[in-house]
Amino acid sequence: MGLYSLITGRRGPSGFGSATSAEEVTQGIDATHLTAIITGGAGGIGMETARVMAKRGVHVVIGARNIGAAENAKAEILRQNTNARVTLLHLDLSSVKSIRAFVRDFHALHLPLNLLINNAGVMFCPYQLSEDEIELQFATNHIGHFLLTNLLLDTMKTTAKTSGVEGRILNLSSIAHIYTYKEGIKFDSINDICCYSDKRAYGQSKLANILHANELSRQLQEEGVNITVNSVHPGLILTNLFQHTALLMRFLKFFSFYLWKNIPQGAATTCYVALHPTLKGVTGKYFADCNEVTPSKLARDETLARKLWDFSVKLINSVSKKNYLGFEDTI
Repeated sequence: MGLYSLITGRRGPSGFGSATSAEEVTQGIDATHLTAIITGGAGGIGMETARVMAKRGVHVVIGARNIGAAENAKAEILRQNTNARVTLLHLDLSSVKSIRAFVRDFHALHLPLNLLINNAGVMFCPYQLSEDEIELQFATNHIGHFLLTNLLLDTMKTTAKTSGVEGRILNLSSIAHIYTYKEGIKFDSINDICCYSDKRAYGQSKLANILHANELSRQLQEEGVNITVNSVHPGLILTNLFQHTALLMRFLKFFSFYLWKNIPQGAATTCYVALHPTLKGVTGKYFADCNEVTPSKLARDETLARKLWDFSVKLINSVSKKNYLGFEDTI
């Protein structure tokens, strides 16, 4: 799917394209038997994803840092669909403590888990460390979702096995994954302020999202588990994600309006990969405009993906002093 397809909305092999909305790609799908967790579902494309999935019958669990905004999102979803099933839980992905609390709260609901949509993120932040002293974009966009996914994985495996229904995990990445540091991931200097670039740090975290999805996909295939893992680029959408560069982005959008999507179009690829029956068994892939595309060379590097996995486990263990992932402690 090239620039021409993006500008014109020309549909690709899937039958959908850049101009397709989330409602269109899920038309006719009955998902009343599914439960999904969506991080960052209080606004933007996360809220649209939650709204459309709830419209198709999914029991949606929204993990949100701002519960007030999440309550407003839930109210709007219910206003449009009184039969919607929406549950709200607090989740701050930059905090290991908050992630563990979210997982405990979810398990207390005794729900199955079919879909995990790792949607939330921060973008182009000035240099800042999380409460666990990890660079904020890497902490929120990658480490938080890495930990959350691993803590929920047993529940997803059990659900897939007992229900016979394929589980699906999605990481929201970005075309920005191509604009990262030279080595891809700065394993030896994640927190260094001296060479910090807000744009490259964001690209690094988005590259990590793809590498994480690919390595987890490989592991689950090796185990023979009925769960697929893919990553998606939603497109350019002017949401609160651009809060640190809002004026610049509005300026750029004025001169490149034909490259931007609205929110219903931005949520389409996520909803397509999460719910469409034609993607049964498709795993370890990267999607944009509702079609499979090829990510960067670094994003396809299996050695780098395994190195990132090991690095992420060690980093979480070093922060927590406990092994939250169920792996052998390396501390």
